Amino acid sequence: MPCMKWIEDNIRYPKNCIAEGVHGRVIVSFVVAKNGEISKIKVVRSPDDRLSKEAIRLVKSMPKWNPAIHEGKRVNSLYNFPVMFRLN
Repeated sequence: MPCMKWIEDNIRYPKNCIAEGVHGRVIVSFVVAKNGEISKIKVVRSPDDRLSKEAIRLVKSMPKWNPAIHEGKRVNSLYNFPVMFRLN
């Protein structure tokens, strides 16, 4: 899955969170516009504000998405997207 590979390559786990053992899933909500651009990014759920900030940064830096298509036309669509922070 290209999106997951992109996330693995671009995520920056906050060092202070690693040191403190903070981990978990951040759920980010955003709109993919008709042109594929991401907007209206907000955190729905998160174990820590520092992880939230990194998840928002990550989503903002994502390449354009393929927009949703409804009845043959491109449409705006809302996504809830999980960003996982796992300690090894």
